[in-house]
Amino acid sequence: MKIFNTLSRRKEEFVPLEPGKVKMYVCGPTVYNYIHIGNARPMIVFDTVRRYFEYKGYEVNFVSNFTDVDDKIINKALEEGVDASVISERFIAECKKDMAGLNVKPATTHPQATKEIEGMLAMIHTLIEKGHAYVAGDGTVYFRTESFPEYGKLSHKNLDELQSGFREIKVTGEEGKEDPNDFVLWKPKKEGEPYWESPWCEGRPGWHIECSVMAKRYLGDEIDIHAGGEDLIFPHHENEIAQSECANGKPFAKYWMHNGFLNIDNKKMSKSLGNFFTVREISEKYDLQVLRFFMLSAHYRSPLNFSADLMEASKNGLERIRTAVGKLAELQQKAQAAAGQAAAGNAAGDGAQAAAQSAGAGKASMTAAEQENVAAAKDLVAKYEAAMDDDFNTADAVSAIFELVKLSNSTADENSSPAYVSYLKDTIEKLCDVMGIVTEVKHEALDSEIEAMIQARQEARKAKNYALADEIRGKLSAMGIILEDTREGVKWKRA
Repeated sequence: MKIFNTLSRRKEEFVPLEPGKVKMYVCGPTVYNYIHIGNARPMIVFDTVRRYFEYKGYEVNFVSNFTDVDDKIINKALEEGVDASVISERFIAECKKDMAGLNVKPATTHPQATKEIEGMLAMIHTLIEKGHAYVAGDGTVYFRTESFPEYGKLSHKNLDELQSGFREIKVTGEEGKEDPNDFVLWKPKKEGEPYWESPWCEGRPGWHIECSVMAKRYLGDEIDIHAGGEDLIFPHHENEIAQSECANGKPFAKYWMHNGFLNIDNKKMSKSLGNFFTVREISEKYDLQVLRFFMLSAHYRSPLNFSADLMEASKNGLERIRTAVGKLAELQQKAQAAAGQAAAGNAAGDGAQAAAQSAGAGKASMTAAEQENVAAAKDLVAKYEAAMDDDFNTADAVSAIFELVKLSNSTADENSSPAYVSYLKDTIEKLCDVMGIVTEVKHEALDSEIEAMIQARQEARKAKNYALADEIRGKLSAMGIILEDTREGVKWKRA
């Protein structure tokens, strides 16, 4: 397995610090509002990375934080006249709902910044003791970047190039910096802000220190993978490296992974441009599985353009997979039912009837042609794994799934053996599950009004009142209910 390491700017063979285990930290959202689709991309991408490690047999300790103290949270709390914790807890809960909708697995640990203050104070104290941090006159604590000769190794910049670009919010005491590149570890409180006691002043932590502390507490001084969006390379991840390696005296993360930017109709997502979408808003138009499928349609390091046309294409692609799995499920059920009837006939001693039912159940073992198809399917599984082993190339992995779907559609029918049908179904489902794609569509229960309309249409058809039946069908269609008349009876789906 090879991973593109931002630190070295090349693909490297993945060798875990501890055999069979992966320690992985992914920067999570700042919880002041509903998460937007830009937040969703790293969630989906690195959840898929985690799932693939687990598929390969690794035990993954996956940590992803919630930043629950920040100027945006504080400002929203002041607007609503509530405590900042009310805002953060509300949107942590909403974020978890959206993550569930995207089928993102809960992290092994979801730490929150406000619950890790003690660890932050301890790390800051260590950095001061070692000469890597200093206290300004007003109690602001800064990291001394010149004390870390390797500063800039992740972003591949030197100190002279880093005079601008810091996302650090300006604070009282900014003029107390020894060097413009120094960054805040602890800042004094402002009126109306939450604050904590410290040896330097009443205040709160800077943004960067929280991830260094939480990674250390839940994963250790050294970790295998640190991941996040491309926008976090500098300054956030650069500063994490400086803090962690100076405090711990060890390399911080062995591999650094970053996903590319998400654009909207080839433009940067922005509220001012009117192209800013939350995951919740997208869920009103699409099954969130469509959004997940769309996100995995491109390599994670590539820029990704979001548009209505591309979402529709993803919707159709996902439907194609689900339809194939649904067909296989029906064939499997029919084969099982036929086998059950055959068994019952044998038990009754009616040899002729049992023989007939056995013939309809399909052969228990695969035919030679089916075995050849299974060999072809295994080649496609190998193709899928090769794509994922090559820096998690989900685009090529999805292509391998589509080839399996094509094989299934062209070779599986009512004459197929149960073993062959089951193999195809299980294989497609397993590979989709690695990507967090749900192949089984669980329809909502129809409410009583719609059930009554469907029954009325059936009765109209029996009475040969086709005009009324068509009228009811049209009304159901307007309500988003599409009916399909099949040999097995009426089937329905939501538009």
